[in-house]
Amino acid sequence: MSKISIKLNVKLFFVFVLFGQLLAAQEVTVMSYNIRYGTANDGENSWDIRKSKVANLINYYEADFIGMQEVQSFQRDFLLTQMPQYNAFGKPRSEDKNAEYSPIFYNKNKVSLVLKNTFWLSKSPKIISKGWDAALPRIATYGLFKLKNSNKFIWVINSHFDHIGKTARLESAKLIVKKIAELKKVKNCPIVFMGDLNTKPNEEPVKYLSQNLIETRTHCLTKPYGDRDTWNSFNFKEKPNGQIDYIFTDSSASLKIKKYRTITDFYDFKYPSDHLPIITTVVY
Repeated sequence: MSKISIKLNVKLFFVFVLFGQLLAAQEVTVMSYNIRYGTANDGENSWDIRKSKVANLINYYEADFIGMQEVQSFQRDFLLTQMPQYNAFGKPRSEDKNAEYSPIFYNKNKVSLVLKNTFWLSKSPKIISKGWDAALPRIATYGLFKLKNSNKFIWVINSHFDHIGKTARLESAKLIVKKIAELKKVKNCPIVFMGDLNTKPNEEPVKYLSQNLIETRTHCLTKPYGDRDTWNSFNFKEKPNGQIDYIFTDSSASLKIKKYRTITDFYDFKYPSDHLPIITTVVY
């Protein structure tokens, strides 16, 4: 065989390897969205006025996974009627009639749920409980999913940290990292963690998470679209005040963070919620 033929064969080999890798790669989109609890006395921003706007926004972006916060059962049920491609799961954080959930919605046409659970952010994570100096019981919901038409699996975790307890937020971050280590022993595959953490980027809980996980906005391969801040307080006339919503991945080499966006969509000069949703695309 001539040297030219050998060189051509080597080049063809690497072309086929690269092509195979591209075929094997899959994009996964993840959204985190605090939709504001529906029983709040919000006047012109009440749930009945904005609920179709929330559903339309989510349907438009077609995320594979959506971690929502402050969801009450009637809100979850309404959204499921408007979003037939999704299923949802998660336990309420308390036994109150209007208890809030931190559910995970997932596109049932793209992924299959393998196992699921909810735990409390406290020293007693298996039972309804408040942790440390938290004002309210807080939870995290997680699931193991199989990507359809592939042999790939992924863990997804969604949470809502306390808005009062400074110690509770830091300890919640530590508990999340501990839980991730436990889940990796059950099934060693990539993990996505998201939620409303009620914490700014320069505060200890996010610093701790960033030391152990990958914050998707900061490590995105392309320039993030939109400003960092996510808390708008329904105030359309002023700039949103601070990032408190996040999406993290673990350090798995199988995931690359392709895109990140802060969604600022509005209607009639009003936001659909008092938080801006964030969405990221990872390549698996």
